[in-house]
Amino acid sequence: MTVEQTYFRKGFGLKKELRPLIDAEYQSALVERIRARGYEDRFGDVAVRLAQEFGFCYGVDRAVDYAYETVHEFPNKRIFLVGEIIHNPHVNKRMTDMGISFLYPDEDGGFDFSQVTDQDVVLMPAFGVTIQDFEALREVGCILVDTTCGSVLHVWKRVESYARDGFTAVIHGKYTHEESRATASQVSKHEGGKYIIVRDMDEAQLVCDYIAERPGALTRSEFLARFESKTSPGFDPDLHLVQVGVANQTTMLANESIAIGMKVCEAMIERYGEEAVKDHYRSFGTICSATQERQDAVAAMMEDPPDIMLVIGGYNSSNTNHLAHLCRQHTRTFHVEDAECIDVDTGAIRHKPELDPTAAELLETEWLPAGQFELGITAGASTPNNKIGEALLRILAIRGIEPDLAEASGDNLLG
Repeated sequence: MTVEQTYFRKGFGLKKELRPLIDAEYQSALVERIRARGYEDRFGDVAVRLAQEFGFCYGVDRAVDYAYETVHEFPNKRIFLVGEIIHNPHVNKRMTDMGISFLYPDEDGGFDFSQVTDQDVVLMPAFGVTIQDFEALREVGCILVDTTCGSVLHVWKRVESYARDGFTAVIHGKYTHEESRATASQVSKHEGGKYIIVRDMDEAQLVCDYIAERPGALTRSEFLARFESKTSPGFDPDLHLVQVGVANQTTMLANESIAIGMKVCEAMIERYGEEAVKDHYRSFGTICSATQERQDAVAAMMEDPPDIMLVIGGYNSSNTNHLAHLCRQHTRTFHVEDAECIDVDTGAIRHKPELDPTAAELLETEWLPAGQFELGITAGASTPNNKIGEALLRILAIRGIEPDLAEASGDNLLG
């Protein structure tokens, strides 16, 4: 096999062949029934509303397809996955069941590829991998299957262009997240490329205050200490915040990413004047359309919020956490990692009450209203429809409601 044949990004032509298998494992006839009825249905005393955009996005769908294709294309090879293909426990367990071995990062986000040989296959996740990890795998000589989402690649191109032109990339994201690490690494394609990662508006404000030299801004030493783990090596705020370009981790709150970009622009105008701002500030649209659509769909639901909102998706899923955050501002919200968080026998629910992915789960028993109520449902971009359908069935079972499964035969009540 030549060097050119060891890197695959467009699959293996097995999508049509494997689609029935994937649909059988991840689709839900019950969810499709509700969608077909205008995203609303009633089951006994429970009125159900689905967000009009939810669950698997194109990038996730593609990554899952490629994983299945890879297993079928290389049945006699060891297959490794760098991290998790997406942030969903059910999907990642299915990857393990198919024989894929996971390579997990250390505390600093680094990967040990010492067990990988040139006879193995390595899947790169939808989030992508850092340039350094990609080059390390290339050096091994293994077969690489790249499932990096196109929206992520779009951000990478912008960040690389910033570095090429001497602009520091200001990235709205979580510095420990695989995608943000991979995005930030793109600056290393150009000598002297720099980045700084800001988690939210509060951190962005610190950067803006420093740029504009506002009273009360952090001193240079305070700034370096505050962002020590979130900046490129050798970062100097006095040098590297003179010209900046804004980008974002694709799964962040879209409105916050836009607002952060505007704040940085305002700081540049304050420091250098409006006529000179184009020499100091750049911003291109790097908001993922799927993230935006799911957040917009939730915002539309919250104009007339349901009594309870159920948000389904991995606790370490950034886009799912942000959907839950949006819902909590309007109604009682339960973020569950998986349908199994809802116990049919006891009627209890295990859920994560905070945006922090390390927050402990809460267990509640008296969480469903008495009498008629409206249940809203959405799910993160890495949550398959079968888990949405299963979660709904479990809630209905607690209420003693058994829907007509003749119209939704793809669901199993007990999962």
